[in-house]
Amino acid sequence: MSLVNDPRAKDTWTVFKIMGEFVEGFETLRPVWPAVSIFGSARIRRGHRYYQDAVKVAEALSKAGFSIITGGGSGIMEAANRGARKGKGRSIGLNIKLPHEQMPNEFTDTVVHFDYFFARKVMFVKYACAFVGLPGGFGTLDEIFEALTLKQTQKIHDFPVILFGSDYWSGMVKWIHDRMLEERMISRSDLRLFTLTDEVEEVVAAIRRHYRLRQRRRGPRAGNGRDTP
Repeated sequence: MSLVNDPRAKDTWTVFKIMGEFVEGFETLRPVWPAVSIFGSARIRRGHRYYQDAVKVAEALSKAGFSIITGGGSGIMEAANRGARKGKGRSIGLNIKLPHEQMPNEFTDTVVHFDYFFARKVMFVKYACAFVGLPGGFGTLDEIFEALTLKQTQKIHDFPVILFGSDYWSGMVKWIHDRMLEERMISRSDLRLFTLTDEVEEVVAAIRRHYRLRQRRRGPRAGNGRDTP
C-alpha cells in the first residue's frame, strides 16, 4: 500500500494536531495562575441546589484570589464560571469538542477548545493548585480519580482534592473505606488524598492554606504576577 493511501500516514499529522492543542493551552493558560479546577455534572439545571453550591464555592474562591477553571459547558461548569464572574476573578472554560456539540457557557471569559480529552486533562492539572469535585457523573469521576492517582504515585505535587457535598459523595467514600481499603487495594494513608466537606469556608481555607505553604516552600512562581491568595 502506498503512503498516499495508507490511513496510518495520518498518524504523523495527528501528532502535530496534539502538539498544537498543548501549545495553545500552555500559552493561553499560563497567566491564570493560581487557579482551582472545578468539576461537576453538565446535566444540573439552574436553580438546582448543586448549581447554587457551585456558584457559592467558585465565587468564594474567586474572591480569595483564585482563577476558576471548568470544562466550559453547562450545569455545574456553568455555575462555577458564573461564580467566578460574580467574584470578579478570571473565568476559564476548557471546552471539549463532542459529536453533540458542547458550546461554551456565557460566563467564560477565556475559552480553549480541545479535540483530545487527554490534552484537556493536562491543562486542568497543570494550571490548578487544587481540584474541587461537585456532584457529577463519569466525567467528574474520571477527573477526580486521575488526580488521586497522580497524587498517590507522586507524579504531581501534592494539592488538595476536595469532594463537595457529603449527601452525594458519602456512599462512594464509604465504599472506598469498606471495600477498597478492606480488600487492601489501597493503603490507609491513601484516604488522606481527598477531603469531603459541605462547607464553602472549609474549601477556601484548605486551598489557601496549602497554596501559601507551597509558596513558602518553592517561592513565588516566576512571571505569574499573581501570588496573593
